[in-house]
Amino acid sequence: MLIQLLLIISAYLIGSIPFGYLIARLFKGIDIREFGSHNIGATNVLRVVGPFPAVLTFLLDMGKGTAVVLFAKSFASFTLLPIIVGICVICGHNFSIFLRGKGGKGIATGSGVLVGLAPVVAFFTFLIWLISFGFSRYVSLSSLIASLAIPLLFWLRKAEPSLLILGILIFILVVIRHRENIKRLIKGTEPKIRLGRR
Repeated sequence: MLIQLLLIISAYLIGSIPFGYLIARLFKGIDIREFGSHNIGATNVLRVVGPFPAVLTFLLDMGKGTAVVLFAKSFASFTLLPIIVGICVICGHNFSIFLRGKGGKGIATGSGVLVGLAPVVAFFTFLIWLISFGFSRYVSLSSLIASLAIPLLFWLRKAEPSLLILGILIFILVVIRHRENIKRLIKGTEPKIRLGRR
């Protein structure tokens, strides 16, 4: 029981590591929270710092989600542990103890958790995100659509109830963290990501 408790606490602390904040400090010497959308995620790093730091941010945020889930799987004495750990690492990213409860929006970290728990669902979720982004060029809208697809995909695959609950929780967390984006989408003021020449 002690090992499981330590894994859960560790998952939150690892999730709390604000890679976007650290990378912006390293590459540009700035506090990313004071620029752009004021978020520490890869999208804001892309806009403010550049493509390579953004990709690095995404991979590290995703990696911490996958790593803690796979590590928990190796210690799991009950099947819920990796799922609980997955939720904790996402919550750590979204509400980082190192940033006084502030954080990212959990898309990359949530993706990493899915890769560790259900790679097939992770693949189709990414495909849905990619198609949505290809049509809309809105990262936020694509993330909302993809996160809604997660519980639906678990349901279609007749996954165990705990995974379905995980999918619902991920969707709820994504909506909570995208409240301002939703308002801007409704108003038509949400910025798009432009690739190449206009």
